[in-house]
Amino acid sequence: MSRLLPVSSMRESVEQASLPAVKWLAGLPRFVPFLVVLGLMVAGILIEGWGWIFFAVVGLFLAWMLYLGWPRLTTAEKLMRTAILALTAAVTATRIFPPA
Repeated sequence: MSRLLPVSSMRESVEQASLPAVKWLAGLPRFVPFLVVLGLMVAGILIEGWGWIFFAVVGLFLAWMLYLGWPRLTTAEKLMRTAILALTAAVTATRIFPPA
């Protein structure tokens, strides 16, 4: 059971601004966004030096999707998505500051 919280004006404005992009993404075949994210992550692994930028782009995309879906997610879904976002942030940080 998920509770819907009152919508703040900031959330409302972000949702309104995101609506065209979300509609466009929803119109794509389901495998296309997955393949784009996968391709960006593979590029982030293979490209030395500035490959972290690809991970950062994926992290921003995932954070945006998490923000938009947060009120409608169950607690377990929130935890899983937050863990993936944290993992992406950790990988990005290790690509920016590689261990000595």
